[in-house]
Amino acid sequence: MTRDPRPAVPRHVAIIMDGNGRWAVARHLPRVAGHSRGVDAVRTVIEQAGRRGVEFLTLFAFSSENWKRPQDEVSTLMRLFVSALQKEVGKLSENGVRMRVVGDLQAFDPQLQALIRDAERQTMHNNRLQLTVCASYGGRWDVLQAVRSLLSATGDPQALARTLTEQQLAGHLGLAFAPDPDLLIRTGGEQRISNFLLWQCAYSELYFTHTLWPDFDAAAFDAALAWFATRERRFGRTSAQVSRPDVKELRA
Repeated sequence: MTRDPRPAVPRHVAIIMDGNGRWAVARHLPRVAGHSRGVDAVRTVIEQAGRRGVEFLTLFAFSSENWKRPQDEVSTLMRLFVSALQKEVGKLSENGVRMRVVGDLQAFDPQLQALIRDAERQTMHNNRLQLTVCASYGGRWDVLQAVRSLLSATGDPQALARTLTEQQLAGHLGLAFAPDPDLLIRTGGEQRISNFLLWQCAYSELYFTHTLWPDFDAAAFDAALAWFATRERRFGRTSAQVSRPDVKELRA
């Protein structure tokens, strides 16, 4: 009996939510209007992911590099984050969604840090969908903090250097609680991962769409899932090995 290497639904979907500003500019609106509209798209995608049986959904909300943006835009993004936490967490909990925020949270002001802790505590027992919001996050930061965490947890760094495994380091990454993303979606037309989940996306299927994030609706999410279902996931093996695990092929 052969095993289908094309899973219909990814366990873990990660999304780079790009295009809010361009959506607003195209409509002769201030960029912040695009970010406000983008919150609606977040709500839609969370709901659709739950309907489709996705277990883990990770959203890139604010990168380490986004702190370099104009101060008024950064301030607006922080206000939207606060507002979303205040308004949405109750509904997330009702719908069985567990929420975590991963990133350099010390960069946020104390009010936002407290709201994040409250949201995580309020939803911690939910298990229908595991939602992770990456904020003040960068892939290089994640690897660096994992190394620091691992070193601080050992009493013999030299011995660790000789025996360190990928699994040990992965256990200290920000998303150690989740499997690696099966599918990475980027909206807005760019075709790069922009320092997002550098370690975790080593074998993710990459889906790029020109749809701007505020226009990314349930149908657009389903289109990404349909594309994923066509992919053969080999993880370094050949097609024959994936479809017939009993077949052993000679290495070239």
